[in-house]
Amino acid sequence: MKDFPASRPSLRDPSRTCEEILSFIRERVGEAKAKGVVLGLSGGLDSSTAAYLCAKALGRRRVLGLLMPDEATSPQDLEDARLVAGKLKIPHRFFDLTPLCEHIFPLFRGNRNSRGNVKARLRMVLLYYAANSRDLLVVGTSDRSEILMGYFTKYGDGGADLLPLGGLFKTQVRELARYLGVPDRILSKPSTPGFWPGQTAEGELGVSYELLDSILHLRVDLGKDLPSIQRELGVSRGLVERLLRRMEGTEHKRRPPPSPTPPA
Repeated sequence: MKDFPASRPSLRDPSRTCEEILSFIRERVGEAKAKGVVLGLSGGLDSSTAAYLCAKALGRRRVLGLLMPDEATSPQDLEDARLVAGKLKIPHRFFDLTPLCEHIFPLFRGNRNSRGNVKARLRMVLLYYAANSRDLLVVGTSDRSEILMGYFTKYGDGGADLLPLGGLFKTQVRELARYLGVPDRILSKPSTPGFWPGQTAEGELGVSYELLDSILHLRVDLGKDLPSIQRELGVSRGLVERLLRRMEGTEHKRRPPPSPTPPA
């Protein structure tokens, strides 16, 4: 891929971006008159960055982290989730999803993706149970790249009260995480939902986040058409078409459920 700095979204001022997100978190929690927030700690980049931001915005005592592994969770991810909770000194709870999955999976003959969605929705149930029980808001950890690609589970990790990272592309989240001091071992590992062993986000999307974010930035932020994007990045037309089709095809995941027009 050709190197066109203008095509790569980046944080011009990580300090200012951080302060804006901290203010956003404080405002949302204050408006809701909530006691704090709860979020899932997966040991991944987005989850860890969101946890750092919440602890910085509200103070460690007002952030609850839930560690919700299952039989496919890698030991490193669980260790990294504990590392983040320990470094931030936030209260955290551990819930093994495996018994719940073992009760649900036999009910229908689901494929790997449908079983992964069950895991995401079980985590959402636990997060909202904790939130409702303790007067907290649920913090979602999806970033802008995932949201635009529909790379999240509807009513799973897509279910949240606020999305502090929703305005940042994945590569920008990595910049912000580095500024916040998220451990290098988390910064450098591949992003994954962790639904099955060996799963990676880039593997499923079929493109690196560096290239994906450049394409999305050119299309969504700068309004470039497909031929312009292809020329500027030096990539195949088919790749750009596939990604833009996916963005259009997942629009339903970013909108409320449709309803018919009320009768006159």
